[in-house]
Amino acid sequence: MNGHNTDGLLSSSQQSTTDSIPRLVQKNDGLLVRNIGKRYKMRPVLRDVSLSLQRGEAVGLLGPNGAGKTTCFYVITGLVRPNYGSIHLDGIDISDLPIYKRARLGIGYLPQEASVFRGLNVEQNIRSVLEVVEKNRDRCDSLLEDLLAEFSISHLRRTPALALSGGERRRVEIARALASQPNFILLDEPLAGIDPIALGEIRDLIAHLKDRGIGVLITDHNVRETLDIVDRAYILHDGAMLMEGIPSEIVEHQDVRRFYLGDRFRL
Repeated sequence: MNGHNTDGLLSSSQQSTTDSIPRLVQKNDGLLVRNIGKRYKMRPVLRDVSLSLQRGEAVGLLGPNGAGKTTCFYVITGLVRPNYGSIHLDGIDISDLPIYKRARLGIGYLPQEASVFRGLNVEQNIRSVLEVVEKNRDRCDSLLEDLLAEFSISHLRRTPALALSGGERRRVEIARALASQPNFILLDEPLAGIDPIALGEIRDLIAHLKDRGIGVLITDHNVRETLDIVDRAYILHDGAMLMEGIPSEIVEHQDVRRFYLGDRFRL
């Protein structure tokens, strides 16, 4: 999992750009979710769910349909408000903050559906975020060039977003997400409906984010592919945490097999 290289993503000249990016050395309390609960009317959807995410690791949030993983994910992003529990980011309680304020504090979010601005080209998509976070024009231009090179999309800078392939679009979306300089990125169904080549690109992108010192939280229905990418995972069942561990432990856990994977599942 940690051994995936990003040679397919970055050329040797572009790699030198990212080699100069310092790993984050800030206070590393991470993203901590503590005993969150959510109910709709009288039906509990989440019950005392806790999890953590540190910089530089990829973590899966998995479970069968109706387990509550999507609600849990949306609670962390700020799209859904829990009935109880708390979320802390580097020691700061962000439980009541809306999604845009969480973004300012370092939480990036990529939804499953296409999130590029369709009326803009690639450069304009990335610049639209950079100009919000970086007011110095020269610095903004420099960061733009770095991101275009880092994700091998310099040649696409004038390409309309609507003309991008699925893999190109995802690279642009992640480059744009990094323009806000997040410490953590939440990926909603990044593996949905992609072919094996695109799967390899997503794997390389996630490995690259980890190398940048960014924590990545993934929720996806493609359990085998997700477990192949992440360092560890949380398994939800019926709104509660069933298991947390590394993939090799998860696939051998008796309750995980009984409620989620089935006896024939193999990595």
